[in-house]
Amino acid sequence: MKKIMYSSTNGHPELLDFKGALLRGQAPDKGLYVPQEIPMISEDELARFSRMDYPEIALRVMRPYLGDLIPEEDLVAILLDAYDFPVPIEKVYDEKYVMRLDKGPTFSFKDFAARLMGRLMQYFLKQEGRSMVILTATSGDTGSAVAQAFYDLDNIEVVVLFPEKEVTGRQRKQMTTLAKNVHVMAVDGKFDDCQSMVKQAFVDPDFSDLNLSSANSINVGRLIPQSIYYFYAWSRIAAPDHKIVFSVPSGNFGNVMAGLIAMRMGLPVHRFVIATNENDEFSKFMETGDYRPIRPSVKCISNAMNVGHPSNLARVFWLYGGEMDETGRVIRAPDIEMMRREIFSVSVTDAETREAISEAYNRFDILLEPHGAVGWAGLTRYLKLVEDWSPCVSLETADPAKFPEEVVRAVGLEPPTPEAMARLDYLEEKFDLVAGDYRAFKGQLSKLFL
Repeated sequence: MKKIMYSSTNGHPELLDFKGALLRGQAPDKGLYVPQEIPMISEDELARFSRMDYPEIALRVMRPYLGDLIPEEDLVAILLDAYDFPVPIEKVYDEKYVMRLDKGPTFSFKDFAARLMGRLMQYFLKQEGRSMVILTATSGDTGSAVAQAFYDLDNIEVVVLFPEKEVTGRQRKQMTTLAKNVHVMAVDGKFDDCQSMVKQAFVDPDFSDLNLSSANSINVGRLIPQSIYYFYAWSRIAAPDHKIVFSVPSGNFGNVMAGLIAMRMGLPVHRFVIATNENDEFSKFMETGDYRPIRPSVKCISNAMNVGHPSNLARVFWLYGGEMDETGRVIRAPDIEMMRREIFSVSVTDAETREAISEAYNRFDILLEPHGAVGWAGLTRYLKLVEDWSPCVSLETADPAKFPEEVVRAVGLEPPTPEAMARLDYLEEKFDLVAGDYRAFKGQLSKLFL
């Protein structure tokens, strides 16, 4: 099998295989790893996906990226263990659907990537007999998914940073009630501050012996597994020769980047709707061609999407022939006309988000949370501007029970709480408060590991 190598979006000359890129996390020049080649899945094989379950499709999508690094029987076992929960696709009306990515252990779409990534990391680290420290910044659901995926592994320590005032109580408790090898820090700042500190730690020579890596979507090992559910959705609702529209609520752009990769692999996609909250730096770029990060990011009720400069935008630019560094500086402009043909970008206000929750429930009996509502509002706006396109899938990325206040406000209904989530209310929390600057974070990290 041909071996795919991975390089940095910032141009560092070093090439790594999947294992190397996964364990490294971020490139030495602060760039993000991308595959030098995107493998194609043939039309004949795509047609067979409708008869496969989720782990079988996952094997076909992941195998080319891994090459011969893991024997197939081992990879099959890893995938069966990682994906042991349902992926409901609910019909809303006509051929318009909501795909619920909220049935994993932390009730968030982040489980799809984090569970597979954790198992792959553990597999490779055991091979080499070494340990690792994972640094993860979260705006909401990433931290809990990563913490759960790596919890109690004896060869991996996890450090999670979250903006103290911008996550919900249940999101926080999914991280702070674990302990053992999971260390959680509440940062007096924004998600972008958390993300910046993580990136700085990776290139800090004082931490060179810690074997640091990342479980954010800056890690290619978390990015590529997210491509799988786009293939799964298409295989369940589309005819083999029919293209599909996906609406993706987007913050750090890992989710939609994975979808764009799936399209490059041969998935029949007509267009992606990229729906952001009031952090509208991307939609303004698509309109004007001028990219300007939002600093500080705008606080919205879809808190996991409060990102003023998405890290994965560097990968999106790369995919369209452009180049962007980690600060958001555009070095080479992408093919924006091609982007406009394949992407419809929309910004959704908090008022529109609440209206979408209300309308989805009252008209269609579909219960959404704020992030899924941003996706649904984006799809609704897209369909008003173009000829009807079917089928369409909007991604619901978290269980509504994670955002009970907003759901009650919008529809007057307390969302059902899964038993595993309800138990969090009775568990003790443990986390540290950290100032929103690198010196404070470095001191706390040093205290833990040096």
